[in-house]
Amino acid sequence: MSKVPGWLGRVGAGLTRMGQRLEERRAAGASGDDPGDEPAAVPESVPAPPTYAPAVAARPDPVAAIPWGMRVAAEAGWRLLVLAGTLWVLMKVIAEVQLVVLAFVAALLITALLQPTVARLRGLGLPRGLATALTAITGFVIMGLVGWFVVWQVMDNLGDISDRVRDGIDELKAWLLDSPFHVTEQQINDIAKNLSDTIGTNTEEITTAGLQGVTVMVEILTGILLTMFSTLFLLYDGKKVWTWWLKLVPAQARPGVAGAGPRAWRTLTAYVRGTVIVAMIDAIFIGLGIYFLDVPLAVPLGVFIFLFSFIPLVGAVVSGALAVIVALVTQGVFTALMVLLVVLAVQQIEGHVLQPFILGRAVRVHPLAVVLAVASGGLVAGIGGAVVAVPLVAVTNTVVGYLRAYSEEQALRTAPAHGATAYGAEAAPGPQGPAKEGE
Repeated sequence: MSKVPGWLGRVGAGLTRMGQRLEERRAAGASGDDPGDEPAAVPESVPAPPTYAPAVAARPDPVAAIPWGMRVAAEAGWRLLVLAGTLWVLMKVIAEVQLVVLAFVAALLITALLQPTVARLRGLGLPRGLATALTAITGFVIMGLVGWFVVWQVMDNLGDISDRVRDGIDELKAWLLDSPFHVTEQQINDIAKNLSDTIGTNTEEITTAGLQGVTVMVEILTGILLTMFSTLFLLYDGKKVWTWWLKLVPAQARPGVAGAGPRAWRTLTAYVRGTVIVAMIDAIFIGLGIYFLDVPLAVPLGVFIFLFSFIPLVGAVVSGALAVIVALVTQGVFTALMVLLVVLAVQQIEGHVLQPFILGRAVRVHPLAVVLAVASGGLVAGIGGAVVAVPLVAVTNTVVGYLRAYSEEQALRTAPAHGATAYGAEAAPGPQGPAKEGE
């Protein structure tokens, strides 16, 4: 009997443990844990590194690791590459249609010269078509007469020039023999023989150049016809052409371009008219000096000086050198020196007095920009490119200056509105509206 209470005690203890386990399972089910899962192991604490171990810095973001200046240079670099590629493609396209582009640019220059005359005739009451026809026909007739007169003068004086050239060569030979340079007659004869042999051995190249000259003449005649045709339409429908071109400009940029266009046209007109006046003054005074010094072909040389004056700096040097060479060959060293003095005097007066007074500040371009523009235009498109390079630079300077001022003005107009909104002041513009040009 004594063993019964002990057995009952063990049964009671087992029931108690079973109840505890059931309670634990109920608690685990309420918390969402799987009762079959093992209890998570408590992580052991990681010991601190020893004091003598080197510190390892965290790796920064690659973008933050690049210096700010290099990032700016990279951003500007790829944009410049895109612009350079665009310009390269544009130059290739222009090179393929160079004749058309030069003809149109020449038409723009002639239109800038003749358009004020059309405006005056229309102011007198003539219809637009009649005013355009009269101006264009008169201008082209004058140009044709000048060209015919130059050719006639050259052909008429060709025999006399040949004789004078031979006499001049003989005089130059005699001067070299008597000069302190110790030139012998044998050396002069050797030079003449070498020149003769060179011409004889290069007969085929000379013939090919002559055939290429025929092709060039055909291209020149085609360019003249295109120029005349374009000039007529620009004189008659210039405003419609400009309005049509504005429609191709994006709407956001259209107001600025519309304001820059008339200013660019005024710059081009002032440049062409001023250059024509300066070229006429150069041609008249240098031609008179050549005439009074009894140099042949004074009138054709004056016309060449007028034409070459449209190429700034370089044209004056070339035309002056041509006049000096003709005077040297035909009249001797003293006359050539006098012609050189006349050319230098007239060009100095032109460069320091006439150009600043006639052209004004509106089309003033730095001499370095003129030299670089003429050289670049000559390399790209020959003489035609050298002629149109400087007016292109002048017009670009005017357009860029106006667009910069326009963008600054727009920024100043919008800045008070944003500031007024931020501070709660009145943001609307006044009743007077936007400021007019020139205020």
